Amino acid sequence: MNLNSRINGLVKLGKFLAQFSKAFTANEELEVLNNKFREAMEASIIQAKIQNGWFTLDHIYLSLSAWGNTLTEEKVNEWVSNYKFNEGSKRSVGIIMAGNIPLVGFHDLVAIILSGNRALVKLSSEDKVLIPKLLEVLVEIDAEFNDYFKLILRLENPDAVIATGSNNSARYFEHYFGKYPHIIRKNRTSISVIDGTETEEELCGLAEDIMLYFGLGCRNVSKVYIPMEYDLDHIFKALFPYREYGNHNKFANNYDYNKAIYLLNSEPLLENGFMLLREAKELNSPVGVLLYERYENMDNIKTLTEERKEELQCVVSKNNIFSNTVPFGQAQRPELWDYADGVDTLAFLSQL
Repeated sequence: MNLNSRINGLVKLGKFLAQFSKAFTANEELEVLNNKFREAMEASIIQAKIQNGWFTLDHIYLSLSAWGNTLTEEKVNEWVSNYKFNEGSKRSVGIIMAGNIPLVGFHDLVAIILSGNRALVKLSSEDKVLIPKLLEVLVEIDAEFNDYFKLILRLENPDAVIATGSNNSARYFEHYFGKYPHIIRKNRTSISVIDGTETEEELCGLAEDIMLYFGLGCRNVSKVYIPMEYDLDHIFKALFPYREYGNHNKFANNYDYNKAIYLLNSEPLLENGFMLLREAKELNSPVGVLLYERYENMDNIKTLTEERKEELQCVVSKNNIFSNTVPFGQAQRPELWDYADGVDTLAFLSQL
């Protein structure tokens, strides 16, 4: 199976995924594929929601749609154009996937397949429904994709490893897989830097960067830096469309728990019934909490982001003075070449 065949198969999968939302929009080109897999895919979406209480239907459909918009012929060809793959040497690359948001491990799998290698897929227990179904569809598109992946329960003797987890689990990954070529990802978060001139539309984009997937992704903004006299009501107003999160059991439990802890510790808080705003120096916030810090000089924030770049996935801002700057509303809409932790996965795979 050559590179063009792999690209064509993944692009067709992208067209299949692009159909799925609460209102299914059928692509006439995919009639045969839809007849076989539409109902099964929709059943898997429901099953994934039941299996993981953090996976809402809205968020699952959002993830599927994002992949549908990403796996296009133009974007995939642009992505792979800068790499040369050794088509005659297929390596077995283990993936230990995370499960914090729907399909978060799928990028590594797509990269391995495109590189011509074979993925040994250790699914997250939190996201074990959707990816196997997508692989079924991919094999239906072209049976030769069967040679490019294997679902496993235990990773043994790979040629290389890509593992994603917490700072704690990364130590175990280093111990067990450090002898192999590897990418091992740790905890990261994202921040936003506001200069006070943002439009209402930009602040709505920031709210999306904060709230999508309940803030559980490394690309979600967990802290905002604001000017000294900035009125936080602007942020509260932008967050208001996400007030239904307060009715989500898991999110509401986290909100109530963190609020109780802060009140017991007599920490000053701002809150709106579904989000807590807490002034703090740290970068990472728990679920239901947005941290903020006031600044006098933006150059100081630039220095801070450079000093703590190993902790940051991206910086959401209209100012491009920061490394990994992302426009408002785009943090959870990465392109194929926006690599987690800034490590070029395709370059790593092409050099095995």
